Amino acid sequence: MTQETPRDESLLGLLKGVEKFSHKVFQDNKPLFDELAGSQSPHTLFITCADSRVVPEMITQTEPGELFVCRNVGNIVPAYGEMMGGVSAVVEYAVTVLKVKNVVICGHTDCGAMKGLLNPESTKDLPTVEAWLRNAQAAKSAVFARKLEGAEALQATIEENVRLQLAHVRTHPAVAAARANGEITLQGWVYNIGDGSVVVLDEKTDHFVHLSDAIQHEHAA
Repeated sequence: MTQETPRDESLLGLLKGVEKFSHKVFQDNKPLFDELAGSQSPHTLFITCADSRVVPEMITQTEPGELFVCRNVGNIVPAYGEMMGGVSAVVEYAVTVLKVKNVVICGHTDCGAMKGLLNPESTKDLPTVEAWLRNAQAAKSAVFARKLEGAEALQATIEENVRLQLAHVRTHPAVAAARANGEITLQGWVYNIGDGSVVVLDEKTDHFVHLSDAIQHEHAA
């Protein structure tokens, strides 16, 4: 059996990665990077978790310049007027200046943020995380009302949080204006780290559906 090369977790390993990118990957894609050097026109604002296992461009098979990515603990978008800061600025800039056509909020399985939300004791020594997760408190309340436990409760919280953050993003003035003009589409996803699948929130039924069903729906639209 072939022994795998140990992963280099040092800063030197990162620098060597940059060297490989500059000398190989960048050069192989130079026409694309030349085109992007002076401007960007992404079609989608992709809001997802900071989890290292979630790689938006890999999941969506998109190239540089296509996604305007916002990552944070728990793929959270505070409602407009609440905790104004980086996420609100990203939403405003993406919608008003870059004129993105889509906003995707993507949660994922085994989410540490949602585990922390369900188990407050685990975040008692993380005051900043604890304060941030208050923006997802309604998702927890919805799940507790259904009296779910264990893995079932976690999955339900992950899904409820995507619903909640979609509701929050709709409160942002830039998004509200774009939606009123029919210039933007919002969608919620949950990515399964274990099998690579994605389920999509169906706006009409408010249920998560298989990717194939979502694709079929978009073809028919």
